[in-house]
Amino acid sequence: MQRCRETISQGLTSLNMTCSEQQLDCLVAFAGLIQKWNKTYNLTAIKNERDIARLHLLDSLAVQPHLYGERIADIGTGAGLPGIPLAVFCPHIQFTLLDSNSKKTRFVQQAVLELGLKNVQIEHARVEQFHPTQLFSTVIMRAFADLEKIMGLTSHLLDEQGVVLAMKANIQAHELASVVETYDVIPLEVPGLDVERCLIKIQRQTDG
Repeated sequence: MQRCRETISQGLTSLNMTCSEQQLDCLVAFAGLIQKWNKTYNLTAIKNERDIARLHLLDSLAVQPHLYGERIADIGTGAGLPGIPLAVFCPHIQFTLLDSNSKKTRFVQQAVLELGLKNVQIEHARVEQFHPTQLFSTVIMRAFADLEKIMGLTSHLLDEQGVVLAMKANIQAHELASVVETYDVIPLEVPGLDVERCLIKIQRQTDG
């Protein structure tokens, strides 16, 4: 996994992010777990280790500066993205990773165990049926659904000052027009990717 390690290290430098050797080891180990489990669990169509590093790990970490609060829910986490890479870099934040696919949540649970992450909780559930005992400051997801559906499905998870962070490959004007809440479109540059990426930050609308 040396090429993977080099890709991650160079990418973090481009993102102006510093990490310890332990954190870098953890990211490389996570990429290895994705490769290993992908053979039987069909976690992702991306199989090359350098592509996993760029398209999954660095893509996830590019949103780190925009996280808000100390309780974050990753909805439709799939193979643990973006939740696990972010949890590696933000040990002071508590992450809840949710997915309705039992195979994927089993993988994520095993990855969390093997990586020794103490700040990650796994939930196997549909988002509309998930009712946490404590609400979240940020709800984040990658290409989960259109923005109107995202707000309808996740609003019950946010605290009063909560924000939604929707990671998108691109965004259409008609999709933004459906958002009644205050929002910002934040361009993202992912090292090694010459494709459009953006983050839609939506502030929860509170009554009164």
